[in-house]
Amino acid sequence: MASEPANQLGSYLRDRRVRLDPAAFGFAGGRRRTPGLRREEVAARANISPTWYTWLEQGRGGAPSADVLDRIAKGLMLTEPEREHLYMLGLGRPPETRYRPVDGITPRLQRVLDGMRLSPAIIKTAMWDVVGWNRAAAALLTDYAALPRDQRNILRLMFVNGRGRKANEDWESVARFVVGAFRADMARAGANRSSEAARLVDELCRVSDEFDALWRDNDVVAHGEGVKRIHHPDAGRVQLEFSSFAVEGRPELGMIVYNPATEADAEKVRALVEARAD
Repeated sequence: MASEPANQLGSYLRDRRVRLDPAAFGFAGGRRRTPGLRREEVAARANISPTWYTWLEQGRGGAPSADVLDRIAKGLMLTEPEREHLYMLGLGRPPETRYRPVDGITPRLQRVLDGMRLSPAIIKTAMWDVVGWNRAAAALLTDYAALPRDQRNILRLMFVNGRGRKANEDWESVARFVVGAFRADMARAGANRSSEAARLVDELCRVSDEFDALWRDNDVVAHGEGVKRIHHPDAGRVQLEFSSFAVEGRPELGMIVYNPATEADAEKVRALVEARAD
């Protein structure tokens, strides 16, 4: 007798299969008794046995492997949330995170940043590349648009570019926190297995003794929330409260929002934003 999870998996597979248009996959339409693809057509697209796929839909195929689920997901053209749901039904866990390099953000996400007029906010990747920012961030933190793309990296700004050391009060504590949070973010997004991560870490260890020592400590911290104190060449000392947020469906992205800690700090941010606009 099939178990309830197996029945749920089979029901989900059938539901996804009957929604597909045979003509879109090059299969002859003609007269079909049921809508969608046939079971053998899905099996062929997934490169698995038609018999086994039929058993999976009937709730008696046993626990499929992650490789089989990935092939079925590709065969059924599942979205990433649908693929994750398939894993939860088939294996009781989400799939391993696959890191995807990011070049930019969507216009909608940029509008979210722009809506926070006096709160500097950035979007960073798991590699800590800054790929989105608002005017307040450009005015107070860093004018990322003025930097080459490969230099919009928080770790490079902290350990290679001298501005990170000058801007951050208690640089040593901030640097240790950044390295520990970077290590956690990479692992969470699956980036620690990528060649890009290996090259970045090797570069930083080579050019910065401080980063090399902190990296060898193997500290891991959650980014979470906290207080950041910076020294701006025009505004002087500014204190900010920061909070970190995940971007739904994008484990490789995170948003950090910095809110002025006091009204005086808010006035300093306001003056910088207005001066930049002028």
